[in-house]
Amino acid sequence: MSDAPEVSRPVVTPVRVVIALCLVAPFVAMLWVSSYAKVEPTFIGIPFFYWYQMLWVLISTVLTMIAYKLWQRDQRARKAEARQLTEGAGR
Repeated sequence: MSDAPEVSRPVVTPVRVVIALCLVAPFVAMLWVSSYAKVEPTFIGIPFFYWYQMLWVLISTVLTMIAYKLWQRDQRARKAEARQLTEGAGR
C-alpha cells in the first residue's frame, strides 16, 4: 500500500444536477436565438427580442443565487458527513 492520499471522484447527486441545470439554462435560452428573434409580442412598446433578453438577466440572477445556496448547503452537508466519519473512525 502506498501512503498517497486517496483521490475522491466527484459525486453526482440530485442537488448537483439541479445546480447544473440552474447554471446551464440561461446559456441554452440565450444561444437558441431562433426562439426569440422576433418583434411580436411587444411589451410597453419594446420588441420581444429586447425584453426577452432583459428578462433573462433577472432570471439568470435568480437561478445563480439558487445554485449558490444549494452549493453552500451541499458543501456543509458533505463536511458534516466527513466529520462524522472521522469521529466514528476514531472510536
